[in-house]
Amino acid sequence: MVRKNFSTRKEEMRASFMYQSLHQDVVKAVSDKIASTRFHEKSNSRDSNNEYSTHVIGRFKCNNNACSKDGWSSKKVAILIRGYPGNGYNAVVFNQRCKSCNKLGTLTLDEESYVDRVAYRLKKWAGVPMERQYYTPKGGLPHESSLGEGCKRGVCRQTNGWV
Repeated sequence: MVRKNFSTRKEEMRASFMYQSLHQDVVKAVSDKIASTRFHEKSNSRDSNNEYSTHVIGRFKCNNNACSKDGWSSKKVAILIRGYPGNGYNAVVFNQRCKSCNKLGTLTLDEESYVDRVAYRLKKWAGVPMERQYYTPKGGLPHESSLGEGCKRGVCRQTNGWV
């Protein structure tokens, strides 16, 4: 009998994620200004009429058993928000790679930052008067664009010289 060895940890293979499960939270956040919104399941840009890059907060876990790093946090997780006709939207959140082993991490998204950023952008696109959001830069490690999947795709605002 031939025995096969199976790893107990699964390596992350996704370079990006969509969080349709947070749609009701987004709806609640915009419901005072926008009557209805819908989540657009396809992430292509052909049908979109708006596109905006920003960032959210997240934690990452390195699942590589051979790596000495357990995980890391980031305040610069790239996100691309697309708007579609009829208040449709989606948001693609991009993964990051481990600095030690270069494997994709497993993302735990800060849901509040996601809902806040998506709701703000939907309101702006709907013409709702909004004060510009200002975020005070916080100390931390420098941004490493070679590790961000959003950076590699030209989505990351940090890489493009945006703040």
